[in-house]
Amino acid sequence: MTEYRGCELPPDLYYDLDYIWVRPERDDTYRIGITDPSQTMAGRVQYVWIKEVGTHRARKKPVARLESGKWAGGIPAPFDGTIVERNPRVLDDPNLINVAPYTEAWLVVMKPDDPAHALDHLATGEGAIAQLKAWIDRYDVQCMRCVE
Repeated sequence: MTEYRGCELPPDLYYDLDYIWVRPERDDTYRIGITDPSQTMAGRVQYVWIKEVGTHRARKKPVARLESGKWAGGIPAPFDGTIVERNPRVLDDPNLINVAPYTEAWLVVMKPDDPAHALDHLATGEGAIAQLKAWIDRYDVQCMRCVE
């Protein structure tokens, strides 16, 4: 695990280099959540709305919406695909996003329309980490996770 300015940046994930992380699953689906720097910038998440299972989303169209005391916005799909699972835990406890953004607080699992190209617009590895560090510097983020 890479850590920078208090932000956890797992090098094995794929990133849109703005808000989301993507983890390939074994069944050609992808688990999606928001990054540690993103949850810090949003502040304590108070409300989560997630599209229903079976909903098709085009790349960049929101799969979820988060609201905090200082921010509200959509979480974009990283590729064209269908939501096959949503996380009921974050619906019941939105603050979980501020506690465990890479583990318990994932938002959706999606099945891409074109699995061979699902990760084409995402970055991973050391290159992604370097770009995320630049994002953190640009927005002067010092990550913090809330206590449950």
